[in-house]
Amino acid sequence: MDLRDTPDEARFRAELRDWLAASLPDGLRGHRGGAARFEGEAVREWSRALYEAGYAGLTWPKEYGGGGCPYSYQAIFLEEMARAEAPHHLGVIGLGMAGPTIIAHGSEAQKARHLSRILSADEIWCQGFSEPGAGSDLSAVRTSARLEADRFVVDGQKVWSSFAHIADWCLLLTRSDPGSERHAGLTYLIVDMRSPGVEVRPLRQMTGEAEFNEIFFSAVEVPVENVLGEVGGGWQVAMTTLLHERGTLGFALTAALEVAVRKLIELAQDRGATATQRDAIAREWIELQGLRFTAYRSLSALMKTGVPGPEGSILKLQWSEANQRLGKLALELLAQDAQLLADNAPYGGYWQHHQLRSRGNTIEAGTSEILRNIVAERVLGLPRSR
Repeated sequence: MDLRDTPDEARFRAELRDWLAASLPDGLRGHRGGAARFEGEAVREWSRALYEAGYAGLTWPKEYGGGGCPYSYQAIFLEEMARAEAPHHLGVIGLGMAGPTIIAHGSEAQKARHLSRILSADEIWCQGFSEPGAGSDLSAVRTSARLEADRFVVDGQKVWSSFAHIADWCLLLTRSDPGSERHAGLTYLIVDMRSPGVEVRPLRQMTGEAEFNEIFFSAVEVPVENVLGEVGGGWQVAMTTLLHERGTLGFALTAALEVAVRKLIELAQDRGATATQRDAIAREWIELQGLRFTAYRSLSALMKTGVPGPEGSILKLQWSEANQRLGKLALELLAQDAQLLADNAPYGGYWQHHQLRSRGNTIEAGTSEILRNIVAERVLGLPRSR
């Protein structure tokens, strides 16, 4: 593929860059992520500004309120947002996972009810996939959904759910056939997070923040019209969600890594670096270029098929491990200052937070072990591990 912007893409990039320069509030510039992604009214107002400017749901069909743009425009949007260090739309799970899944598998009533509210950030979504004891093995789901008359009754527990403490709706994968195993007998539900029996408990991380949550479901009643796809066909719907999670995430991760590498180079220039440290920084820059071209290859496949491929797992795997190496390198450059807490640390404690937060990168959104299995089996075509 031609890696240069087309004239239309270049125009879009320039307009977006100008809009970000004029519209991004000073208090949100240099956004470092973490719990700051959803704290404060300013982030919600920023999400509405993105929506009103037409930057929410760029690739969604126009009939559902999206921009109807090619995926290359979404890639440009993610690159420019990362370079401006701007916070993402608060409804990142709704835009990247719930919306595309509802468009692919939802009824017209579900599309009419949910899609516009996702775009405007009026309603926030979370994902209920991972469970205690199941790790990243999605087919080991135990949360049950028992059909009684015109509703399912849900019992179980989910864990590591981002945004659950502020979410209005949850994408929930359940086992509706108690005699089934693995990929069979699963049903995908849309659950109102304000339903009686839903309890959310934040999980405190070693950064001191609580970005993730446990969700407990105790006899939660879910109307049958909230089934997404077919009863018992939840596995196929869940795969759509995960492919969009990883397939459209690559450019955001690559651009975020570019920002971190740039900051690392600035740190080395400011604090000095040994020859060995300079070699390590150069290797990270080379890894970044490899990741960038892998993202372009993934984008090329996505634009041809319209469906994210398993190659997105390569991007997430490589980014998460590179991000951890960057944090470790930065703390080496900071030397004894690396031990200071944020209030006294240089650069506002950016690298201390980065190092602690990055430990979760190889666990969230698919562990490195699961992603290596996906790459081995679905990208390289190696024999299945079981």
